[in-house]
Amino acid sequence: MGKLGDVKTTLDIADALLARAKKYARRTHQPVRAVVEEGLRRVLEAKAPSSRYHVRDASVGRSGGHNPLEAMSWSDLRDEIYGGR
Repeated sequence: MGKLGDVKTTLDIADALLARAKKYARRTHQPVRAVVEEGLRRVLEAKAPSSRYHVRDASVGRSGGHNPLEAMSWSDLRDEIYGGR
């Protein structure tokens, strides 16, 4: 991917945060622009939080064990579920 050109952008930054960024830039001998770019890179390269929902396995019995419902007919299963209602 080729290098994109530099773009001037106006950002609204809290005064206290900008003051800290300027102080850090002076201490590290770099322009504020470099500090802001580094911060953006760190945020964008950080591992994104997983948005997948994980359901805990609440299975009963052993995996691959005997399933007592397999031998039942649909009619028997219905009776078992509804308890004769």
